[in-house]
Amino acid sequence: MRNEKTEFNLEDLNQKIFVQDEILALAKENSPRLLSKFRLVDPDFFKKLSAIQPNLKNSELIFCIYLKLNLTTKEIAKYTFVTPKAIQNRKNRLRKKLNIASTVDIYKWFNEL
Repeated sequence: MRNEKTEFNLEDLNQKIFVQDEILALAKENSPRLLSKFRLVDPDFFKKLSAIQPNLKNSELIFCIYLKLNLTTKEIAKYTFVTPKAIQNRKNRLRKKLNIASTVDIYKWFNEL
């Protein structure tokens, strides 16, 4: 009986890794499917964001996903075809909108959300 449970957990873990890889691939492709796929995988993430700021645009939600995925400023810039400075500006605007103090690590904030 233990082996069956271990197999199930391993299968579950493999499925999670597959989904994470799929989401990361969509992010790297700057795919419009990223938002809908992430909503299916982690609906609580959007509920929590909505509780803090209900008026986030889809583009801001997608940017939040990039931050939740722990992608660096340079990586986000590369995948979205903008400059790192533009990404830094978006981070600052998002901080203000979500009331994230400048002393708080934005990646840590999103990971704890």
